[in-house]
Amino acid sequence: MYIERIVRIVAGAFIVISLLLAHFHHQNWLWFTGFVGLNLFQSGFTQFCPLFNILEKMGVPKFPKDACCK
Repeated sequence: MYIERIVRIVAGAFIVISLLLAHFHHQNWLWFTGFVGLNLFQSGFTQFCPLFNILEKMGVPKFPKDACCK
């Protein structure tokens, strides 16, 4: 797995989890959904994503292993 794929998986999981929590627990969880969406939106313009930086420091590769060999 590589960073971009993990970021997408985590963002999607956060959105689904927060929607489920809003449905079954309390609708204020929708603020978390909005936060994740806004973070994805701003990272598309600024290329800044906190999770990307954390995963990079943990040594997760940026690209698939065979991406440079094709």
